[in-house]
Amino acid sequence: MTSDSPEHQPGPTEWQARSAPVGVGPWLIERGAPLPSDPMFDAELLADGDSRNVVDAYRYWTRDAIVADIDARRHPLHIAIENFAHDANIGTVVRTANAFAAAAVHIVGRRRWNRRGAMVTDRYQRIEHHETVADLVAWAREAGLVVVAVDNTPGSVRLETVALPRDCVLLFGQEGPGVSDDAQAAADLTVSIAQFGSTRSINAGVAAGIAMHAWISQHADLDQAW
Repeated sequence: MTSDSPEHQPGPTEWQARSAPVGVGPWLIERGAPLPSDPMFDAELLADGDSRNVVDAYRYWTRDAIVADIDARRHPLHIAIENFAHDANIGTVVRTANAFAAAAVHIVGRRRWNRRGAMVTDRYQRIEHHETVADLVAWAREAGLVVVAVDNTPGSVRLETVALPRDCVLLFGQEGPGVSDDAQAAADLTVSIAQFGSTRSINAGVAAGIAMHAWISQHADLDQAW
């Protein structure tokens, strides 16, 4: 299997010439030990080094092995974001969901989305697509998940004080208009993030990170964090 990084993976001599490479060099140079034979390891990464955007515990692992390990530890937290205007924040949301081991990210609306902000983390994150908000909500109901919209609209409750459901979907709107009317009407709960300055709203990618971390603070086993 080839390396996941879209960038050039330096060879052994290049690793030796660099004083502070990103990631790790070839296994023989780094470990000074025979190459492992376990299929969880990627032969090319062992030989050439691993500069992917992964935690050190996953160095040299194949993509499938990494996904399988995360799958065994994913939280019952789903993230959904509306994509009716090709929101550039979706990549950031995916990257953050990956950091918190969310069960899946659900893209609602357009299937295509800007992957730049994901920093290749979409290769390790479960991503689903739903044509409409109604489709997402129907799926959530069948899965027994509470739909929680995140938006600073009238009638919302403070994220800082609410007890978030453990099995839920955090639903975010696109940059600018926020959560759509259909999404607000279908949500079981709408929460807002406390603000104190002049801006009307927080960037959608930032808001998603805040809300996800609020869930993590309430429900995750922090002893399992890296």
